[in-house]
Amino acid sequence: MSLPAAFVSVILIWSTTPLAIKWSAVGVGFSFAVFMRMTVGALLCAVLLAAWRVPVPLHRKALQAYLAGGLSMFGAMVLTYWSSQFVSSGMIAVLFGLSPLITSLGAMMWLKEEAITASKLAGMAMGLLGLFLVFRGGLDLHAGSALGLIALFLAVVSQSLGLVWLKRIGDDSPPLAMTLGILVVALPLFFAAWWLADGQVPAEIPERAVAATLYLGTFGSVLGFALYYYLIKHMEAGRIALITLITPVMALLLGHGLNNEAVSPQVWLGTASIVSGLCLHRWGEQWLRRMAKQA
Repeated sequence: MSLPAAFVSVILIWSTTPLAIKWSAVGVGFSFAVFMRMTVGALLCAVLLAAWRVPVPLHRKALQAYLAGGLSMFGAMVLTYWSSQFVSSGMIAVLFGLSPLITSLGAMMWLKEEAITASKLAGMAMGLLGLFLVFRGGLDLHAGSALGLIALFLAVVSQSLGLVWLKRIGDDSPPLAMTLGILVVALPLFFAAWWLADGQVPAEIPERAVAATLYLGTFGSVLGFALYYYLIKHMEAGRIALITLITPVMALLLGHGLNNEAVSPQVWLGTASIVSGLCLHRWGEQWLRRMAKQA
């Protein structure tokens, strides 16, 4: 696949994933929906690894990475699916747009990777302002939205810090093998969550829920990650960062157009603040250097 095709594919997958999460849980419950998604993803990973004869590493670093990724995935996905009962799909995408900022903060504190510069602090401040506006605008949209937004924010933190944890471990296993290892660790946890929350197989599963679950298991859990790792390997980081700027806006539009989700002016304003914060955090230093040279 060419880089432009992979880039567009990741944007489309990440933009449609929040809405698919909403649809997959309709009529079946959040815990069953996420368990089935991860089951589909694990089975597909196993089939592809067997077909391509890619071994799954079992050395110490690999096992540590599977454990870290599995715990992070479980926390992030369970909270996301639970919160989808109370918040819109667009809101899910907007809050996950904060991931680069939280990941960067975690890397600064845990890995000592990046220096805390004025532009990065300003970008984080704009992201926090956007988060406040999104929370304030989202509280009036649905009953229970306050708890949903809090759970969703914790899901973003879990995913972001999980990435930092994986970076700290530094395992270099093939991405598809790592995905399977992470899913193998997480699947028993997803099963336990379903068993404790409900434990009942739905007597009838709506066609939309089936289609959404298959889409998420195939594209959201396997293809999306594989393409993202492909982009990381072959594309500049600055261009990859554009993905997190585009997907929240597209997801808001898709949720509004396809699922009749209300979007308040404060949510749009908060989204703009988060996107601006991401731009400032990612490219602020480059802009300042260019302005200094021109001066």
